[in-house]
Amino acid sequence: MEPPFLLADLDRSTPRPPRETPCVRVAVAAEPREADGEFDLLLTASADPPRPWVGCADPYATARRLRDIVTARPDACLTLVQVLRMGPGLPPSDRLVVESLAYSTLQAGAAHRSWLSGKRRQAARPSAEPVLLDRDGDRLTITLNRPRVHNAFDAATRDALCEALEVAVTDPTVARVDLRGSGSSFCSGGDLAEFGSSTDQARAHQVRVHRSPAALLQRCAPKVTAHLHGACVGAGIELAAFAGRVIVAADTVIRLPEISMGLIPGAGGTASLPRRIGRERTAYLAMTGASLSTTEARRWGLADEMAARAAETHGY
Repeated sequence: MEPPFLLADLDRSTPRPPRETPCVRVAVAAEPREADGEFDLLLTASADPPRPWVGCADPYATARRLRDIVTARPDACLTLVQVLRMGPGLPPSDRLVVESLAYSTLQAGAAHRSWLSGKRRQAARPSAEPVLLDRDGDRLTITLNRPRVHNAFDAATRDALCEALEVAVTDPTVARVDLRGSGSSFCSGGDLAEFGSSTDQARAHQVRVHRSPAALLQRCAPKVTAHLHGACVGAGIELAAFAGRVIVAADTVIRLPEISMGLIPGAGGTASLPRRIGRERTAYLAMTGASLSTTEARRWGLADEMAARAAETHGY
């Protein structure tokens, strides 16, 4: 069975099926050109191309790699691009609902179950105080505080972060919010010890929607500055990208690994990243799982500035 994948060579006017055909649509070209929003990913050999294009040394080799990824994870890849396509037509809050519905659907799928069965079991690593809150005048500092596990995002951290962000949203005297991570990383993504622990995906969807740090960050984004360093994986970058201002340290590594798990980003990434870098570049990061350097993050608009020194981001 052919994977749901279409490759169009814009330099050769490759024939392609109607837009309604359910597939991941990838275009390649020697030089960027207008594509009218027809494609999910656009690859070019041009160095530092404009959005929405992604520059790569060999766009055909990258396209072949993407085809392999779609072949291995067809449901997750197709669901990803479908969710990203719908995003611009939805209110911000509804984008999170659609993402969560799709995430729950994939959690019940064969690919994710297969990934879970091959995952090494990890013991739960609870933290007594997973999020720290500090108030100094009109400035609120929120710090993810599980440094021993690179601030892996578990349910307790999610709940504590929601409580902290409620202060930022509801207290009009809070003028600035600094979002930080303690230790060597900002956030290494979802805590793998909890993956697969939910057996009721319908209920899990309701929890994600009604206990959502992403939704709260959307509401107070203009006054939030995210200070990133070390690993910013999955939820680590998905949540940070909502911030009105993102500062990255030189050691920051950004990555979206969910497709390899048979999933799509589930912490708001299909809403936050497209707002900054467009749906096509978001699809590229999510499908390839490639690491994005600080230079690329700055060039693409995922980061607003580089930290002047380590202390500025690490909070020393």
